[in-house]
Amino acid sequence: MIEYNEKIRHKYFETLEKLPWEEFARNREASFHSMRNILVHTLGAVNYWLDFLKKENTRSRKEFDDYKSFRDVQALMEQVEKRTHDYFDSLPSGGLQEKYTVTNDMNETVEVTAEDILIHVFEEEVHHRGELIALLWQIGVEPPLMGWKYL
Repeated sequence: MIEYNEKIRHKYFETLEKLPWEEFARNREASFHSMRNILVHTLGAVNYWLDFLKKENTRSRKEFDDYKSFRDVQALMEQVEKRTHDYFDSLPSGGLQEKYTVTNDMNETVEVTAEDILIHVFEEEVHHRGELIALLWQIGVEPPLMGWKYL
């Protein structure tokens, strides 16, 4: 699931980087305003949860407007993907079932597993990818195919 998501993320980035920067960063009144911000947000969410799972505090604190080029966004994507691979490479047998206590959006304390968190991270990116699809259609750009047979 993580590898699939990464491949699709790359296909979307390849499509997005063909746009003029101004188009990519334009406020479209979406959840995080622009396509740039949506992509940076999803990468930031992965980084946030990796920090949580790895008990680290290494994620970027940059603001959306600090990403001024496609290269800046690509560098963030590469850093997040390296951290993801490092996490899985170091995951012990049974590590996906490790339990964590978190406070959810309703301010309730709940127990979740690493696997639960990773499914949430995947779903978060899929949710925002749907936004990118709609925004690309609005400007007449066909989003990349993402079915299994197209990978």
